[in-house]
Amino acid sequence: MPADNYRAITAWAEEDRPREKMQLKGKQALSDAELLAILIGSGTVGESAVALAQRILASVDQNLHELGKRSIKELQRFKGVGEAKAITIAAALEIGRRRQLSDLRERPRIHSSRDAFHAIAPLLTDLHHEEFWLLLLNRANEVFGRERLSTGGMGGTVVDVRMVLKAALDARAACFIAVHNHPSGNLQPSQADVDLTKKLKQAGELLEIPLLDHLIVSERGYYSFADEVGM
Repeated sequence: MPADNYRAITAWAEEDRPREKMQLKGKQALSDAELLAILIGSGTVGESAVALAQRILASVDQNLHELGKRSIKELQRFKGVGEAKAITIAAALEIGRRRQLSDLRERPRIHSSRDAFHAIAPLLTDLHHEEFWLLLLNRANEVFGRERLSTGGMGGTVVDVRMVLKAALDARAACFIAVHNHPSGNLQPSQADVDLTKKLKQAGELLEIPLLDHLIVSERGYYSFADEVGM
């Protein structure tokens, strides 16, 4: 381990200290570990805040989405992270998530499956359980509503096709996109997912509210039925 990991940040060259580096070079110049170290504030005897931050990030394979799923109690398991530091880290990650959500207040227009993914991903990618949502679109293909229809466990959630179409009808949607998440990260659809998609497509056609797509989302990306098998 580099010697700097054992030295207090105050003993580093000024341009290498995270706070000073941000002032001199801007926030974009800092690594994830350096940004996290600013939140932590201080390390422990024998370990700088940056080294502690690097250790925390290593535990989640440098994945900030995964870190965002950690509870305050889980963060406190790291030596050097007490309740106050854990709360600070959790709060900062939640602000980042809400910043993404603020973009959803607009009415994004859906041109592709990627547009649909970006319109819903902040609501689903950090969850430890499955949820089923609808993106409700107007005739201009703009998302004017996002509605959660069911919440389940880690292995699945129950979806009633009648409730899906009722929600679309009540909202006077021109069309809709079905979305659910896979907490495991596996984006491959199950047979139940395939069957549900077929039923939703048939019901939508019958009521003249077409299903444009069914997305399976996770922190790793998404699977689009429209892209992969056609709608």
